[in-house]
Amino acid sequence: MEQQTSTTLTDQAPADPAATDDALATQPVGYWSGLAHTAVTRHLRDAMARIDVTQPEYWVLNRVHGGTAAPTREEVVAQLTPLADGPQDISRVVDQLLHRGWLRSGNGQTLHLTAEGEAARVRLRELVTGVRAEVHRGVSDTEYVAALKVLRTMVANVEGLRTP
Repeated sequence: MEQQTSTTLTDQAPADPAATDDALATQPVGYWSGLAHTAVTRHLRDAMARIDVTQPEYWVLNRVHGGTAAPTREEVVAQLTPLADGPQDISRVVDQLLHRGWLRSGNGQTLHLTAEGEAARVRLRELVTGVRAEVHRGVSDTEYVAALKVLRTMVANVEGLRTP
């Protein structure tokens, strides 16, 4: 049996955006993680929209750029679909990037970045790095790592897994 990290169980309080620091231990993690996800994703997508790019397009450009071998369309779709809003989104994004001239399709349906696609990926990387700096303002790397480790443990707890 796993040992509790606290000697007392904390009652769950209703979500309260104005909760004081001493009341945060009673706040629902689902509310706060969901609020963070929504705010950060909206901020990032708004920044990308100002340069006429979507977050899924960025995912595809990065996936095609990374790795030792050119991925196939099917590989890109399979890897990125769990992140997307729907099952057809990534396939549509691949089509959009092919039409835009940022991707080209090689033999066997492998995908490659064009020079324009690589330039867009580099511009997006710079934009995302700036957005990350905005989001992380006032949060040390140590605090950030600690927060992610807590979230990873909570996910493992509800999925019945333990992360090393």
